[in-house]
Amino acid sequence: MSAVEKLPVIAIFDIGKTNKKLFLWNKSYQIVWEKSQNFSEIPDEDGFMGEDLAAVQSWVLSSFDELRRDKRFEILALNFSGYGASVVFVDEQGKPVLPLYNYLKPFPTDLASQFYQKYGGESEVARATASPILGSLNSGMMAYWMAKAPKNQEKGIRWILHWPNYLSSIFTHQFYTELTSVGCHTHLWDFDHQRYHDWVSQEGLMEFLPATVKANQTFTIAQGDLPVGVGLHDSSSALIPYLMQFKEPFLLLSTGTWCISMHPFNAQPLTPVELKNDVLSFLQFNGKPVKAARLFAGNEHEIQLKRLQAHFGVDKKAHINVPYASQLNEKLTYQIQHRMPSIQEASAVFLANSGFDQRNLADFANFEEAYQQLMVDLVVQQIYSLRLLLDTSPVDRILVDGGFSKNEIYMYLLAFAFPNVAIYGAEVAQASSLGAALAIHSSWNDQEIPSNLVSLKRYEACV
Repeated sequence: MSAVEKLPVIAIFDIGKTNKKLFLWNKSYQIVWEKSQNFSEIPDEDGFMGEDLAAVQSWVLSSFDELRRDKRFEILALNFSGYGASVVFVDEQGKPVLPLYNYLKPFPTDLASQFYQKYGGESEVARATASPILGSLNSGMMAYWMAKAPKNQEKGIRWILHWPNYLSSIFTHQFYTELTSVGCHTHLWDFDHQRYHDWVSQEGLMEFLPATVKANQTFTIAQGDLPVGVGLHDSSSALIPYLMQFKEPFLLLSTGTWCISMHPFNAQPLTPVELKNDVLSFLQFNGKPVKAARLFAGNEHEIQLKRLQAHFGVDKKAHINVPYASQLNEKLTYQIQHRMPSIQEASAVFLANSGFDQRNLADFANFEEAYQQLMVDLVVQQIYSLRLLLDTSPVDRILVDGGFSKNEIYMYLLAFAFPNVAIYGAEVAQASSLGAALAIHSSWNDQEIPSNLVSLKRYEACV
C-alpha cells in the first residue's frame, strides 16, 4: 500500500453495558483497528446508578471525529450494536431530556399492577409480547412509566429511542427504530399480529415512537454522504455471522455471565411453561423470531470457583487444567434421572440454582474432584434449559461460543447428553460488532461475504 492509499473500512461502535468499543473492519471482515473505554456510572434523580449518557456520547463523537482525520483509513460506512432494554428520551432536536435509566431500576409495583390488570393480566401480556415479566428490563414499561410521569410532562419529550437507534441518531439527526430493538423483551411488540401491541396506542405512547425500518437500511450522516446504519440490538447482531454462514437449523449457546440458548429456527409461540422458565422470543434482523432461554450459569461458576479456590488454597487459574474424565458421564446420567424436573413442571427454581452451593466441600478429596462436580451440576441445569427449546424443535447441531466453549468438561458432557446432535465450540471475533457490519454489507462492501466467519471445533462424546 502506497503512502497515499487509504485502507477502506467500516466503523462499528459496539456499546455494551460495561465496555464501550470501536472497531474498524476491512472488506474481508477482519479487525484492523480497535479501541475501548469504560465509564463510571452516575446517579439518576432517585439516586439509582446508571449510564453517564453525556460522557458516552462525547466519547463516541470525539472517537469518530479522530478516526475521520486518520490518514490511514477511508471510512465507507458506520453502524452500531448496543445493549437492549434501554431507551433514551429526546426532544425535537434529538437532545436527551431525561437520564438513560438503568434497566435494573426497580419498577413501581402499583403502576405494574394497574397496567397488567388493565391489559388482561401478566400471563396474557407476557404471552402476546413473548417476554416474561421483567420490570424495567421490559423497556416498553420504562417508556410507559417515564412518559406518563407528571414530573416529565414539561420536559419536552418528542421521541423515545432504543439505545442502538439513539446512537445512530447522533450522527444522522434522524429518528427511526428497527425490529431487533423493538422485539427484544420490550412488551411493545405483539408477536401474534406482528405489530405494536394495542396498549401502546391506548396509552398514547405511539406518538413518541419513530417509524420502524429494516435493520439493513442506511441513512446518511448529517454533514456528508457517509452511509450510517440504524443500529442493532447486540444479541440479535451477534447471531448474524452464524445465520450467514450456516443455512441448516442450529442452536447457538452463547456462554458468559448469562448462558443464553438461541434457537433461530424455533418460531413456535411461547407456551405458559416456557414463560415460567424464563424463555422469551426476540426478533432477528430479518424480522423472524428467535426463541431464547437463559441461565445465570457463568455467574454461578465464578461465585463457586472463588469458594473452591479459598477452600483448597489453589490459584485462580487452577481450574483451567482440570481434565474431563469419562466417569463424569455416570454422575451426569444419575443427576438427570434423579434431580432434573420434567419440562412440564416449569421449574424456574431448578434453573435458579445448581445446588452446588449446598455441597459440603469437605466431601471432596481435592480441588479437581470438586470442580468436576461443579461442572456436572452446571451442565445438568444447561441440559434442562436447552431441552426447553429443543424438545419440540430439534436441531442437528449446537454451536457453543464464549467462555464455556473452551471448557472441555462442559463440552464433552454436553456431547454425551446430546448423542444425536453435533456439538461444536464456535469462535467469532467480536460477533455483535461483526453482525452490525454484515447487516449493511451492500451499502459499503463490493466483495463477497467470506465463508469462514465462524471457526468450529467438534466435540464427540467419550464413553
